Amino acid sequence: MRKALWKRLLFEPLGEEMKAAAFKYLRAENLDNAFDAFAEYGDEALILAGGQSLMPTINLRLAQPAVLVDINHISGLSGIEQSGEKIQIGATTRHFELANSELVASKLPLIASAIKHVAHRGVRNRGTFGGSLVHADPAAEMPACAVALGATLVLESRAGERRISASDFFLGVMSTDRRPDEILTSIELSADGPGDVWAFRELSRRHGDFAMVGVTAKARRASERLEDLRLVVFGCEECPQISAVAASLAASGQEPVAIAQAVAEELNPMTDLTGDAETKRFQARSLIEQSLGDLLEGRADG
Repeated sequence: MRKALWKRLLFEPLGEEMKAAAFKYLRAENLDNAFDAFAEYGDEALILAGGQSLMPTINLRLAQPAVLVDINHISGLSGIEQSGEKIQIGATTRHFELANSELVASKLPLIASAIKHVAHRGVRNRGTFGGSLVHADPAAEMPACAVALGATLVLESRAGERRISASDFFLGVMSTDRRPDEILTSIELSADGPGDVWAFRELSRRHGDFAMVGVTAKARRASERLEDLRLVVFGCEECPQISAVAASLAASGQEPVAIAQAVAEELNPMTDLTGDAETKRFQARSLIEQSLGDLLEGRADG
């Protein structure tokens, strides 16, 4: 259903439907308040965090919830903390908090670099890290970074806690493995260590626009080759995923141009308003080659 709504938003005229349908509003003070709403309304209950993607969708009547469950006042869902080699980011942590965090800059430099490309300042002031992941726009930066960094997403429901890797969380265009009775509460990521290298490149019409095509990657540099390469192309396919062929070819010492060509050939790009499939394939190949060069030569922020 969400994929159909996304295509309607991109390709169909909006007509006169520019106001939200009637809905109830619930300010949840704790998780139990939210779980009660989920039990009563099922999938007709939508979670409100930053609202930067949700509210336009509701105003265009692409979503018509029975109730909005505001989770902004639930304690413990926001913040950035380090425990050992793990960094935990609360789901309602604002984008601007990530951008201004010294901990993120030093331990998660890929996030620190990519967050500057997320929309514009007003959106970053309200938008949340968890909201971006759950919304799962295929052109969004944070889902791709979460996959590249091997993030673990922590979801809670009345039945208890469930943990899932970012690689398994994203299922398609604006589709995830989150169940209707669950809330994403936090995201866990491993801090960068010695030898870790990363790259981020994005092509957009204007800074702050959604990516036409983007590439994010993390690896360990060993001599003249890359090990454990986790390369993700976004703004191209239905959801972010690790390129297995890139990891295999990089480990065998193949040149960036050959790796980029192989990855581009196995892509299944979507045609949308930003370009047709072959244009996106060409753009992706160029960005992949540049990103691999960044990793090998230590140009961290492409």
